[in-house]
Amino acid sequence: MGSAPASDDVHLGPGVRTAVKLLIVGHFAVGKTTFVGALSEIRPLRTEEVMTEAGARVDDLAGSREKTTTTVALDFGRLTLSDALVLYLFGTPGQHRFTELWKDMTSGALGALVLADTRRLSESFDVMGVLEELGLPYAVALNDFDDASAAHDLDEVREALDLLPSTPLVRCDARDRVSSTEALIALVEYLMTRSGELEPV
Repeated sequence: MGSAPASDDVHLGPGVRTAVKLLIVGHFAVGKTTFVGALSEIRPLRTEEVMTEAGARVDDLAGSREKTTTTVALDFGRLTLSDALVLYLFGTPGQHRFTELWKDMTSGALGALVLADTRRLSESFDVMGVLEELGLPYAVALNDFDDASAAHDLDEVREALDLLPSTPLVRCDARDRVSSTEALIALVEYLMTRSGELEPV
């Protein structure tokens, strides 16, 4: 497992013709900041703050007691997927009180990757509901946590989340660059079939 290499090179390659804005969304403490950090080829922008006792009273820490910081605005990273295609990744905050904020972030986005936790699948419904309300296509990636129960069958998870047959559902480890890239490619390929606007990856 490994995160993206730190790079001071903030310039795009000369052959890049298409830049795409994608959202990385999901409920509180599902791994969005970790995912963006693992993938970004530039130093990611993070807006994490230390969690306080006041915040603990409104944020459900079940299953994530070790969490000490939380995103309060966004995470931002960049990934060049091919010589012609670059992805701008916007990780959204997961708390319910920030829903209106990340709704605004969907402006200009081509799609979203929903990170989900099999231990708390029900918490993904609100996130997917917002995307469907806004008409933003999405794929779902199950983030494999070390203390999660035995791997769930993807067909069972698809049924539990009530996903359309065409909605991509994959597994990933948000800490691992290769695994996370594969999840993102699943989303990009799905968007390509819908719009035909993206370059092949």
